[in-house]
Amino acid sequence: MGRLIEVVDYQEDWSERYEREANLLRGIFGEALVRIHHIGSTSVPSMRSKPIIDILIKIELGIDVDRFNPRMRQLGYDCRGECLDAIVPGTPGRFYFSKNVDGRRYCHVHVCHVGHFQISEFLILRGYLKTNSDEATKYADLKTHLAKQFSHDNVGYMRGKDKLVKGLILRAMKWNKNAGKERSRCPS
Repeated sequence: MGRLIEVVDYQEDWSERYEREANLLRGIFGEALVRIHHIGSTSVPSMRSKPIIDILIKIELGIDVDRFNPRMRQLGYDCRGECLDAIVPGTPGRFYFSKNVDGRRYCHVHVCHVGHFQISEFLILRGYLKTNSDEATKYADLKTHLAKQFSHDNVGYMRGKDKLVKGLILRAMKWNKNAGKERSRCPS
């Protein structure tokens, strides 16, 4: 049986959990680190989510991500690489780490080099969900339904939300483009 998939109400300690983990990760990635971000549903206040903190680490170009694996393992992370051969394949150039605490998934870390397309997708989607509560609610409702339907099937859960997530990303990118136009019209 696979790990339990559950969606819970927003927890006030998610931002604190992010900060604690981010501080540990800063120590590992050091000077290679450009920026670190809390992403995913746990970064959106009031949004129901799986209680797993998603972290995006942006690193300098040309850095071999595998060099961080030994220290990530010391922190309890599984070093998954790009997951290109997974049942639901990962994304080339996005390196994935997962961490369990007390037998439960605790954190996902996504590492990308500067300029990787998913950096902007992650960040723009986060901003979009923070400012569009109807979209955040619709997404949380789907995730809640899927967690009940696929309570021990992460692949079914991921596939079930794929179409909505792709649509959210497209709407978020359009929203961001329009928001940029509005900002450029504002006097300095």
